[in-house]
Amino acid sequence: MVRILGWNISLATWARVLPFALYMVFLAMEGLLADLAPAIDVRWVYPVKIAAVVAALWYYRAIYAELYVRPNWLWAGLIAPVIGLVVFVLWINMDAGWMNLGGGAGYDPRDAAGAFNWPLVLLRLIGAALVVPVMEELFWRSFLMRWIQQQDFLALEPARIGLRAILISSVLFGFEHSLWFAGIVAGLAYAWLYRASGSLWPPIIAHAVTNLVLGLWVLNTGAWQFW
Repeated sequence: MVRILGWNISLATWARVLPFALYMVFLAMEGLLADLAPAIDVRWVYPVKIAAVVAALWYYRAIYAELYVRPNWLWAGLIAPVIGLVVFVLWINMDAGWMNLGGGAGYDPRDAAGAFNWPLVLLRLIGAALVVPVMEELFWRSFLMRWIQQQDFLALEPARIGLRAILISSVLFGFEHSLWFAGIVAGLAYAWLYRASGSLWPPIIAHAVTNLVLGLWVLNTGAWQFW
C-alpha cells in the first residue's frame, strides 16, 4: 500500500496512476509557464515530461503484469494497426467547432527561421508514439476502465468489462483532449481492442500508430493545432 495525503492506495493502482499524473502535472506547468514566463521556451518542457513518465514506468516495470503477456499476432500485427490508422483519419476530420475545446496553437517545433528543430521533432515523436501509448493505456484501459467495473481491477478479465465502464472511461479519455469528440471515438476504439483481444498490447499498438501517423502528418502539413 502507498499512503498519499491520508489515503491508502494499493501499489497496483499507484503504479498505473503516477505516470499519468506526472504527465498531467507537467501539462499544467506548460500552460502556467507560457503565461507567467513568456521568455521561457516551454516546448522543452515536453522532453522533461516524457523523461519523468519514462522514469516512473521503468521504476514500476515489474508491476505491469499485463505488459508481459504476449498478444495474439493477428490482433497485434494486423487489427490494431488498422484501427490505429482509422482513428487517425477520423481524428483529423473531427475538428469542427463544437468538437473542439480550444487547444491553442499546438506544438510547433520550428525555429525562428522556419526550419525544424530536429531534437524537438524527434523527442516529440518518440514521446507521442512510444511513451504516451504505454502510459495512457495502462491508466485508462488497464486501470480505470477495469476499476470502474470492479475495484479489484487486477482480478477482472478484459472480456468481462461492461458497457458502463467502457463509456465512462472513454468519455473521460475524450475530455483529456482538446478534440474531445475525436478523443471519445478513439477511447471507444482502444477499449474495444482491449476487451476483444484480452491483451493490452493491441490498444497500445493502435494508439502508437495513431500518434505516430498523426505526428508525421502534422510535420508534413504544418497543422500544428493537432499536435
